[in-house]
Amino acid sequence: MKNLTARYNRLHRNSRGTLWMLASAASFTVMTMLIKYLGEDYPAPLQTFYRNAAGLLVMLPLIARNPREAFRTTRPGLLLFRATAGTVGMILGFYAYQKMPLADANALSFTRTLWLVPLAAFVLKEPVGPRRIAATFIGFLGALLMLQPSAVSGFGLPAAAALSSALLISLTVTGMKVMTRDHTTMALMAWSAVLGFLLTIPGALLAWRTPSLPDLGLLTMLGVLGLMTQACYIKGMAEGDAMVMAPIDYTRLVFAIVLGYALFREVPNSVTMLGAGVIIASTLYISWREAQLGKSEPATQRAD
Repeated sequence: MKNLTARYNRLHRNSRGTLWMLASAASFTVMTMLIKYLGEDYPAPLQTFYRNAAGLLVMLPLIARNPREAFRTTRPGLLLFRATAGTVGMILGFYAYQKMPLADANALSFTRTLWLVPLAAFVLKEPVGPRRIAATFIGFLGALLMLQPSAVSGFGLPAAAALSSALLISLTVTGMKVMTRDHTTMALMAWSAVLGFLLTIPGALLAWRTPSLPDLGLLTMLGVLGLMTQACYIKGMAEGDAMVMAPIDYTRLVFAIVLGYALFREVPNSVTMLGAGVIIASTLYISWREAQLGKSEPATQRAD
């Protein structure tokens, strides 16, 4: 164990970050595989309930240390909106992973970066120039290209759910940017865990099915993998440079293609993969422009 730790510490920080990002992508893909596998018997609202229950159990010891500080807020309405958007977005995302090929659902989930551009302009009042607007437009053309086969394969509604999920998740990210101005990370996580759990209860009761012991284990693993994905992603971004780490997240599309074929005999068609490539290229460009503009002095207020 000591030898492994020593070898890890000798790695370049971007190499360490890459390992964490790959772990995040792998755990996320396994989680989506479980979502799809369990989807025959456990609808998306019920799966989301178990996912959020696991998150709340992890957060409870941290909240218990200082409950007053954990729930200190001046804008409960915005916190409720963010939690609602995140919960509905998760349910729609789970539904998409249940009904669509894993690779298709993963590719459409990347459109959340595209939604952030108009939200940054209209909600955060950030300057957004023609290059990022063009990249966003091209990215959505890629999404439309991916949706072309829907009339044949019959996943029009799940694809719409995937896009809606990406929009709602981007709303939670935008809300987080607003709230971090006067809220601690702990407060945001505590409110998100508690409200997210409470908001999933009605849907879970409507779709309730008492799981067998093996299924309960898989549902619990679903929640654990969700937390692992977040933890590994945060660690990877902390270890390495953001612009080096961001493209590695797209390896989950590769993992999804492999697992989708191995377990569900899913074979993505060429049009779908072309659309996915357009989405990835446009989101990578937007991420690169964000990093480049972030290096500029705030006084310049560049819009590019």
